[in-house]
Amino acid sequence: MKVDEALDLIAEIPDFPEPGILFRDLTPLFGDPAAFATVIDALGDVVGPDADVLAAVEARGFVLAAAVGYARGLGVALVRKPGKLPSVAARVDYALEYGTATLELPEGSLRAGQRVAVVDDVLATGGTVEATAKLVEGAGARVSGVAVVLELAALGGRARLAGLPVTALRTC
Repeated sequence: MKVDEALDLIAEIPDFPEPGILFRDLTPLFGDPAAFATVIDALGDVVGPDADVLAAVEARGFVLAAAVGYARGLGVALVRKPGKLPSVAARVDYALEYGTATLELPEGSLRAGQRVAVVDDVLATGGTVEATAKLVEGAGARVSGVAVVLELAALGGRARLAGLPVTALRTC
């Protein structure tokens, strides 16, 4: 299966999670074994050879980064929403397209000097990836790249991440 065919399975859900938002749902892609494998292989190719570990953003980023990590032989640091961790190394508050949120990094999940590739499903405003990058850098590690399945260009997330190499499998 070709990457474009796999990405064509992404559903668009209007007015979710609130009116005016067009939600991109990767569930159909995740449910198709050939499409999922194609996307994981493509993400694995763009992560870059210098990554030591992947940072996965809750929740769909977990699915993607775990599979890429397995395929590439890399560990995964799970960046979580608040209240999910027994021991928090750091936390960052950030703005979303439709509100605010917080992310936390588990204690001991990254080491100083590691090169970290951030993996997530969608790059919209860039707030989630920017917050993740702050957590990575706060741990003394360095963001080596950002790999996402889908970039929503009109929301300007890439501009917010100036200086970070960002690769999207599809930009719309």
